[in-house]
Amino acid sequence: MRLGPRPVVLVLLLLCAAVAGAGKAEELHYPQGEHRADYDREALLGVQEDVDEYVKLGHEEQQKRLQSIIKKIDSDSDGFLTESELSQWIQMSFKHYAMQEAKQQFVEYDKNNDGTVTWDEYNIQMYDRVIDFDEITALDDAEEESFRQLHLKDKKRFERANQDSGPGLSLEEFIAFEHPEEVDYMTEFVIQEALEEHDKNGDGYVSLEEFLGDYRRDPTANEDPEWILVEKDRFVNDYDKDNDGRLDPQELLSWVVPNNQGIAQEEALHLIDEMDLNGDKKLSKEEILENQDLFLTSEATDYGRQLHDDYFYHDEL
Repeated sequence: MRLGPRPVVLVLLLLCAAVAGAGKAEELHYPQGEHRADYDREALLGVQEDVDEYVKLGHEEQQKRLQSIIKKIDSDSDGFLTESELSQWIQMSFKHYAMQEAKQQFVEYDKNNDGTVTWDEYNIQMYDRVIDFDEITALDDAEEESFRQLHLKDKKRFERANQDSGPGLSLEEFIAFEHPEEVDYMTEFVIQEALEEHDKNGDGYVSLEEFLGDYRRDPTANEDPEWILVEKDRFVNDYDKDNDGRLDPQELLSWVVPNNQGIAQEEALHLIDEMDLNGDKKLSKEEILENQDLFLTSEATDYGRQLHDDYFYHDEL
């Protein structure tokens, strides 16, 4: 989880991406720095029915489905899984389940089952009532005004996702609303919204000062707090690719759009580090089957969930 300034658009983009955060979750996942594999399974399988289903799957069927998944991860069919192949598979898995979740949400939001989700239906599902804020008049209460701003941004994104200007969003448009980072026609909207939020001087870029938001150093402090140092480092080394001291629209996009690449790479490297028996920096089928329990409690199989999702183990994928 990032510390320091968090763009409002990022909050909106992450509404349905509440994967494991940091803080307390991180402590439970790595108590005293030791990886706790059963936490992974609990975190994703979650409800007892899913845990029971996982247990009921026989060893032979587990092996059959696991080998099918291994074959699909091995994109060059050389018999080994590299860090790149594992990382790409995990990212694909993240996207698949995000899309599945959006599809399930669509059914819940579509109150009259007409195949579209209107703005009123969205409000009723989210807030139990239809909310309509004045777009011009600010509210006196700071907390209410903050919510008004968020709600108006939500509405603006909803309207942008609605390509045909119909009364509601189709499934494809609803996915664009919930996951604008996955849909090309929403990219410009995401960038523009981020600029409106952070580009205070209107020059079309986000400077380091604008990136840090309202932070002002304590005049009595000898140096910046740690989270500011972390944010400055990310600005310089992760986002400002051309080193000109500001983020252009494309660089800005890499900041405000959720990116699972780092998480996927970290998990891929963790698996190779734990399971690579001969030190060749890649995994053979034999090494994976030798460490089957670890592989089934990792993000490579979505903590065993992929063994119950024929999207992943059927040959057609």
